[in-house]
Amino acid sequence: MPDLSIKNFTSGALLSSISGVALISLSFYFGKAEFFLMLNTDLGKLADQIFVFATYLGDGSIWVPVALFVLLFRKKYTVLLLGSIIYSTLFSQITKHFFFPGVLRPTRMISDMSLIHTVPGVYLNTVYSFPSGHTTTAFTLFLLFCLLIPKKWIVPVGFLYALLVGYSRIYLAQHFPLDVGAGMFAGLISVYFSLRLQNWKDQWFNKSKQN
Repeated sequence: MPDLSIKNFTSGALLSSISGVALISLSFYFGKAEFFLMLNTDLGKLADQIFVFATYLGDGSIWVPVALFVLLFRKKYTVLLLGSIIYSTLFSQITKHFFFPGVLRPTRMISDMSLIHTVPGVYLNTVYSFPSGHTTTAFTLFLLFCLLIPKKWIVPVGFLYALLVGYSRIYLAQHFPLDVGAGMFAGLISVYFSLRLQNWKDQWFNKSKQN
């Protein structure tokens, strides 16, 4: 069974950090709403459908096939999987519901709806904006697979996937770029702590075998 790829994780963590810092910094520089309106641009009907599909790839249900993959092919790293699921869920949900419960989403904060591009049929949430849970899930998955798959291609492919999910939340008018940037860091922190938990489990198991 392949060992965890710390090199891939380091590369993925660097990309996630740079992207998160960029989104957060530009949100403060241009203004939270103003930066959102710059990125929330109508790219046409095809783009509407692409980003509707992409946003589902950051939904909580995506953990089901991921869990099956780990249990079938990387069972040794079940603790890493469970930690990633639990930490990412706790970080995003506790933060948005308890620390920042009143943060409004774009369509509620920006009064002039004519400025906002929305996609017909997509339900628009109005509160619990910070951070983006879908982005947290996507970047958690990206970094988790950076560890589990020791191939160089996983970094650019996984990063593109996570970016598409994150941008879909802006394109569909569900989140501000600031929320997406925070979600990137939430995913990074989730996998980092899960990796620490996996290492602790492995060390404990090795000591038990020696005794």
